[in-house]
Amino acid sequence: MAGYYSISPIMRSRSATPAYMDIWNGGGAGGQSIAPRISSPNISTSKMVTTSNTRTFYNPATQNLGKRFAPNDWHSSNAAHYSLSQRERSTAADVRADSWRAVKEMDNRTRNRQTENTKRLGERVQDIAFWKSELNNEIGAMQNEIANLSEYKRVLERAYADTANPLRLAEECLLHREKRQGIDMVHDGVEKNLTKEVEKIKNCQDKMRKMLEKAAIQLKLNRAAQHACECDSGDKHHAQGIDDKCHQLRNTSMGLGYYPGIENVDNTISTPETWVRFTQENIKRSQRERAASERLRGDIDSLLRFCANEMWTAFNGSNNAFNSRIAETVDARNKLQDQLAKTMAEIFDMEKNIELLRKAIADKEAPLKVAMTRLEERTHRMNMELCHDPAMTGLQEEVRELQQAIAYLKDKLKRAEMALSRLHRTKNTLQHDISVKENSLNVDQKTCMGMRKTFPMNNNVGPIFSMPVVC
Repeated sequence: MAGYYSISPIMRSRSATPAYMDIWNGGGAGGQSIAPRISSPNISTSKMVTTSNTRTFYNPATQNLGKRFAPNDWHSSNAAHYSLSQRERSTAADVRADSWRAVKEMDNRTRNRQTENTKRLGERVQDIAFWKSELNNEIGAMQNEIANLSEYKRVLERAYADTANPLRLAEECLLHREKRQGIDMVHDGVEKNLTKEVEKIKNCQDKMRKMLEKAAIQLKLNRAAQHACECDSGDKHHAQGIDDKCHQLRNTSMGLGYYPGIENVDNTISTPETWVRFTQENIKRSQRERAASERLRGDIDSLLRFCANEMWTAFNGSNNAFNSRIAETVDARNKLQDQLAKTMAEIFDMEKNIELLRKAIADKEAPLKVAMTRLEERTHRMNMELCHDPAMTGLQEEVRELQQAIAYLKDKLKRAEMALSRLHRTKNTLQHDISVKENSLNVDQKTCMGMRKTFPMNNNVGPIFSMPVVC
């Protein structure tokens, strides 16, 4: 019997059902019993009964005292376990139902979202295809315009090369007329007309050259606009391939994979509005350049016809002036010699003036040295003797005045030397004109008019009147 009352090896510190039961079958110390109370469904069943509900008994088998639970505690523990199991099963069922609803809802949302994005990708592919088609049409139109403008430019280059002969003839006449002597070197009507003819030809050449530059620039602009459209079209072709591939991807497609964090990567640089605007601007730019190119081709055609008329008119005017000038040639040697004598006298006076200026400059050097030396010597004074007295002020003003006077005289000397140089050039020119006076008529009548019997460029044949016809 002693072993029966030995201490039980099972010791429980807390019960999931903290109820205080009458362990003596109907009454404890006061004959009172307490109904079982469940505190929480989340407390484990191993802690349902606390040691406060036990009583000490003697076990005769072990001859020791031990603690035992009452039968009511045992029944209460089982009931608590049943209730806990039922609640947990109900909770689990609710969780399963919620999980199933979440699965269906997420599946529908995923399917709808994927369908919506697939539709958007399809619309995007259509938009790309449309604008790519517009770009390709514009590229084709620009290619034709580039070919047409290139042909006009080639014709203009040939016309520009053909202006070399009339210009060479007019310049040769001017060069031959340089052989005239004396008063025949006057800027007469022939020279004016020849100069005007040269100016008109050069003006036409300048206009042609500028037009060629404009054509070259316009070709660059055309190619730049075409290149922009081609780049845009190429980018759209590449993007169309990518979006078309994305549009055709399905859940069963090959090559799918996880890319963690890809949803946070945003390397876009445009919006749908700016994307469309960019392509529209490229197309508008190409259209503007094509319109400018067409206007330039019209300007080239007008310029070629204008230059042909201007050059022909100038050629006839120079020939008429030659005929008039040949009849008006007179002897003016006395006037030329008088001018030469006056020029020689002026050269003599200018040389005297230059000598006078040089002497005046040299005369100012000694006073300048004296004033500077005085100032330098006075810098060696000691202590308070370094006084800025009136003597020092006067010396400084004297140095500045002398320097200004020398600079002024040197400027006059420079001008006098330049004037003397020009007088020498004038004297040499007059002497040369006098020595070749007798050849004037020979130059105008035989040499120049002998070359100007026919227009050096056929005004009816050549590229200047044969513009290409562009359909």
